[in-house]
Amino acid sequence: MSATRRNALTVDVEDYFQVSAFAGHIRRADWASLPCRVERNVNLILDMLAQHGARATFFTLGWIAERYPALVRRIVADGHELASHGYLHQRASEQTAVEFQRDITLSKLLLEQLSGQPVRGYRAPSFSIGADNLWALDCLQQAGYRYSSSIYPIRHDHYGMPDAPRFAWRPTGELGLLELPVSTVRLLGRNLPAGGGGYFRLLPYFASRWALRRINSRDDQAGIFYFHPWELDPGQPRLSGIGIKTRLRHYLNLRRMEPRIRRLLADFHWGRIDEIFLEGASCRTTASD
Repeated sequence: MSATRRNALTVDVEDYFQVSAFAGHIRRADWASLPCRVERNVNLILDMLAQHGARATFFTLGWIAERYPALVRRIVADGHELASHGYLHQRASEQTAVEFQRDITLSKLLLEQLSGQPVRGYRAPSFSIGADNLWALDCLQQAGYRYSSSIYPIRHDHYGMPDAPRFAWRPTGELGLLELPVSTVRLLGRNLPAGGGGYFRLLPYFASRWALRRINSRDDQAGIFYFHPWELDPGQPRLSGIGIKTRLRHYLNLRRMEPRIRRLLADFHWGRIDEIFLEGASCRTTASD
């Protein structure tokens, strides 16, 4: 196991048909009629975490929690943090302030009722909070959230705020919401993704291991890593009629994901976001790097 510093492991709990890239191909009205895989996949993840004595934060869709309350209860019973991923996996950037406030309030209330635990964290679907909708952070604070992990400080064709700080910061001042970006490494004047997702499936495993070790040692920071349950499921149904870029991003190296996550669990010490960051955090209060 690498070093003794704990890194934050996070899981975005959504099913394969709920990803933003499929929104133009699968109607939300049809979700309930599609074969669900999320229960099998999350239970696999929970079993792996138990085997390695690791804990994590599960950013969970309200839609999923409502249909699988036993899964929510197991997440909490196994010692993990339950956090919000919204209710219907709608990008924050595609909602009005009123719609967003309704969504984050509903999902928080539902998760708390099902789990009996306070929900303090939120991650926007597709990291869809950025320079053009920072008002969403005020909405989150008003709804009672203590932190967000929604601003990704990289350049990407669908999201990103590359000038945002790479580590914990408070965008609205000392008493404001804590923003916890997914990990990046700084190379050649640019932030490169180092915190999981499709990049973890695309690049060789040693690249992610090197990046996390660099964040822990050179930056002296805890890393924040994320993945989705559907990424461990090569048997999921294949969607037809999607573009080649979307197909590659979603289906690339699904068979390699489970063994890679197992290696990651063995190579690093993992914990929950709330236990690592909420108490005594020292954070920037501006958007400068």
